[in-house]
Amino acid sequence: MPVPPPIVELQDVLKRFGDGPLVLDRVSFAAQPGDFVSLIGPSGCGKSTLLRLIAGLTPHTSGALTVDGRSPDAAAADLAFVFQEPTLLPWLTVAANIELPLSLRGIAPAERTTTRRRVLELVRLPEKADAYPRQLSGGQKMRVSIARALALSPKILLLDEPFGALDEMTREHLNEELLTIRERHAWTAFFVTHSVSEAVFLSNRICVMSANPGHVHTEIPVPLPYPRTEETRLSRPYHDLVADVSRILRSVETVTV
Repeated sequence: MPVPPPIVELQDVLKRFGDGPLVLDRVSFAAQPGDFVSLIGPSGCGKSTLLRLIAGLTPHTSGALTVDGRSPDAAAADLAFVFQEPTLLPWLTVAANIELPLSLRGIAPAERTTTRRRVLELVRLPEKADAYPRQLSGGQKMRVSIARALALSPKILLLDEPFGALDEMTREHLNEELLTIRERHAWTAFFVTHSVSEAVFLSNRICVMSANPGHVHTEIPVPLPYPRTEETRLSRPYHDLVADVSRILRSVETVTV
């Protein structure tokens, strides 16, 4: 069976802001449809900048970057971004927050309602449609943010440390929920995190990045089978992979310092 073309491909991508130093230097990798790629590395290595390049929120300086065979700008409608903070509008209800990007795309009201109900069911918050963000817990706000992104039916979901501010139990629960949703909607994911255990649990590939300037130091396959559950976290292969990735990350951080 022929290998499908990459859905995201970077070839010798460089990024600098203005006359400043290089932020990213000769970044090259390719993601296949359905990949879940985690980006980890020391602060300042360009993980979030790389997501923004893929999303078309900032242009790359040189090199080649394609998203589904097109420029990031041309592919923007096929991407959705989940930021570290939920970025919900406090004066809108959960329902209105989710429907807003659909409205901006000119989707008819009836279809917006159907889509909103579907994604709230996916994140298990159908009863919160009329609530305001101030009435939600941190985990619930992030689930609404993910629902809003999924409402756009993206081919690619970009997540920039979405669970970083949550307690460990909530974080692990949302990791499992995210993978459950992905089983039903096989989008490709790029996930920035500082947590090695989170990266191993979620991903089928991990890119360890080094800084000054940022580049991909090592790519690590994660052969753990899906679906992943609490049993995965208790397994020896999982713990061995966490130890291996942690060792590589420590070596990168030592070089960076």
